[in-house]
Amino acid sequence: MLRVVFMGTPDFSVPTLMEIVGQGHEIAAVYTQPPRPAGRGMAERRSPVHDAADALMVDVRTPKTLRDDEALAALEALQADVVVVIAYGLLLPQRALDAAEAGAFNVHASLLPRWRGAAPIHRAIMAGDAETGVAIMKMEAGLDTGPVAMVERVPIGPDDTTGEMTGTLSRLGADLMGRALGALERGTLSLEAQPEDGVTYAKKIDKAEAAIDFGGPAEMVRAHIYGLSPWPGAHTTLPGGERLKVLRAEAVDGAGAPGTVLSPDLTVACGEGALRLTRVQRAGKGPMAADEFLRGAQLPVGAILGG
Repeated sequence: MLRVVFMGTPDFSVPTLMEIVGQGHEIAAVYTQPPRPAGRGMAERRSPVHDAADALMVDVRTPKTLRDDEALAALEALQADVVVVIAYGLLLPQRALDAAEAGAFNVHASLLPRWRGAAPIHRAIMAGDAETGVAIMKMEAGLDTGPVAMVERVPIGPDDTTGEMTGTLSRLGADLMGRALGALERGTLSLEAQPEDGVTYAKKIDKAEAAIDFGGPAEMVRAHIYGLSPWPGAHTTLPGGERLKVLRAEAVDGAGAPGTVLSPDLTVACGEGALRLTRVQRAGKGPMAADEFLRGAQLPVGAILGG
């Protein structure tokens, strides 16, 4: 049994926490982001990891930083065997990485060294990658530069959005970290330095990226839409100025000026080929199939989207 400090914040992190507990390891403390105002009433809302840790009746800590002496001394005082980090949201200084005997290990949702950084799932799908996966990495001061202990690969299917792939990789990451901790406990965990070739960076998603440019090839536009679905949601503009999120689409044959509606089934011309928009969302409404949207929208053939 290992004594573990767990650091994580969103839903993505919860399965890993539950896997560690399920394997019988001792949770010395859970670190997560402080409660934040959220929702229409802007009431303070705790993170999913905070709620999960409370249900497990383990010590929860929500420091705003881990860069001051008091917070670092409190972490060191836990005398953990290992720190496990998954989507925590705070930068860890070297002293925090060294606070546990075995160091800190991260669940990273990419095939390192491809897609180091904040948004690896979004970027892999937006780039049209054929596969992605999860890596267990020993953390060091650089951005996702540490040696890798274990990797699992999964294909990215034509219907996989970021939302769906996030769920898949969350479960896979939990299983992989469980195996890594087992190997660490047995003294058989080996590390391999990341290759210098193939490094790419997954910068944080900017909402300004969400506007759809129909001028590219249809498959590239489709990948952009799926990479941003469901958040922040790729969007276009209807005639009249209303914003329309596009959550799903399929590449089809067609030609015309980019953004032109080519047929009544919401097929839109791209720079090469066309896209049939199949699932969309109007402002203030829930996601809906294209045919449901068209029953309540006036969008004739020849209309221009995004103009």
